[in-house]
Amino acid sequence: MRTRLANRSARLLLAAAAATALAATTTACGPEDNGAAAPAASTSTDASADASDGKEGGTDSGAEGSGSEAGAGADKGGDKGVGGGGVGQSCGTNDLDLTLTPKSQAGGYYQVTAKAKSGITCYLDVNTPSVSFGSDPEGVASPVGQGGEDPIKLTGSAVAYTGISPKTTKGDAGVEFENVIVSVTDEDPNPAELALPEPAVVEKPIVTNWSTNPGETVPVIV
Repeated sequence: MRTRLANRSARLLLAAAAATALAATTTACGPEDNGAAAPAASTSTDASADASDGKEGGTDSGAEGSGSEAGAGADKGGDKGVGGGGVGQSCGTNDLDLTLTPKSQAGGYYQVTAKAKSGITCYLDVNTPSVSFGSDPEGVASPVGQGGEDPIKLTGSAVAYTGISPKTTKGDAGVEFENVIVSVTDEDPNPAELALPEPAVVEKPIVTNWSTNPGETVPVIV
């Protein structure tokens, strides 16, 4: 009887041992479940990579945008550079130093020499200067069309000449003046008043065009 009980106890112990072993085996399967969860971590890494790719894409896009804007700015600057060129400013009377010299040719006339003031470069765009003795219309000199270059660049030592004859009629008739008014154009707000070396009798005065050749500015009626 005791032998049966001992055997039964032994079997119970073996069964208990088997159950414990089975439980241990079941617990050992846990790492497989953990290994199955690994792809979730990979997905997170891919998302980071996607985010990184998106950032790089954004950087490239920004760089391209900046490049386009820079190019546009360069083009604007280029246009501005081209537009800032040009021939140069027109001469105003106050841009010039005017010198009057009496000449004996053709019955006597005045040669006026125009030179740009220091540091100024300008162009005589109008062929004929505006010349008058006094404010009376009869004292306005008529152009005779001699000489003429359009435009004339004045800078440094470059000069232009014009010739003024105060009287083109015979006899003693006329009005006496001590000064002559010279300007680049009729509308010039700053005409120059040049003193004559001595009073001159004026009647139907004439004036030549500007020229760089003084020989072309001896005023005569043809």
